[in-house]
Amino acid sequence: MAAAQVILVTGCSSGIGRVTAELAASRGHRVFATARKTESIADLVRPGSIDVLPLDVTDAASVGRAVAAVQERAGRLTALVNNAGYGQYGSVEDVALPAWRAQYDVNVFGAVALIQAVLPSLRSDGGGTIVNVSSVAGKISIPFAAPYCSSKHALEAISDALRVEVAPFGIRVVLVEPGPILTRFEDRARAEVGPLMHRAGPYQGFYVEAERSMDTDFKRGALPPSAVAKVILRAIEARKPKTRYSVTWMARVGIPAKRLLPDRAMDRAMRGRLKLPKGRR
Repeated sequence: MAAAQVILVTGCSSGIGRVTAELAASRGHRVFATARKTESIADLVRPGSIDVLPLDVTDAASVGRAVAAVQERAGRLTALVNNAGYGQYGSVEDVALPAWRAQYDVNVFGAVALIQAVLPSLRSDGGGTIVNVSSVAGKISIPFAAPYCSSKHALEAISDALRVEVAPFGIRVVLVEPGPILTRFEDRARAEVGPLMHRAGPYQGFYVEAERSMDTDFKRGALPPSAVAKVILRAIEARKPKTRYSVTWMARVGIPAKRLLPDRAMDRAMRGRLKLPKGRR
């Protein structure tokens, strides 16, 4: 059993975050599980093992209070799991700028806010681990999901720079890149894109096929959130973790394929899956 650590996990109301908090506690770690509404995670409380804290990653004051509470109650922090996020779907043209900004506020700037808040503590304690939960979409851009994909691309770039910046302080930065996971993630994504599907416009006819493809082609080999939680804990507990961990066959096969295939070949593959016409020159 690895030495007990103090772990702050964001986005614990369901899915990966919730299961990660439970698994970490079962392995003897002190866990601080967070969500915007603590009533959604009240059942996670385990005295001396799991504390719950309110945390809105888009609110600087909320971030500061959460990190301060960890320090006050545990005296230290050794790992951060940046898991909070959601998917905004829709074509680049259809998604309004406020929705783009909201996507980045949570998936990108929220993660950066937590990183900035915990780094002084990790540095003063001689090191630690930051795990950023990305996605296969952080490497492969999916049509009609550009806001989400681009936010994960940004998280990948930030992590790559951060990993080198903080290495001198003994702080490790790890990316976890899941493919399809069986969580409520898709429910919110459908809610976000729903109004666009029924609005007249040049892409209306494409959304139905995009949704079908998400339900079939892009969900093959989906795994439960525990598969990701195990990888997150493996990274935190490892003496020398990998810089990246891919989860599900789609991520393990798709990410290398993206590096090897020409852009035009990837475009043809995406058009084929979404049954999009090639168009005129």
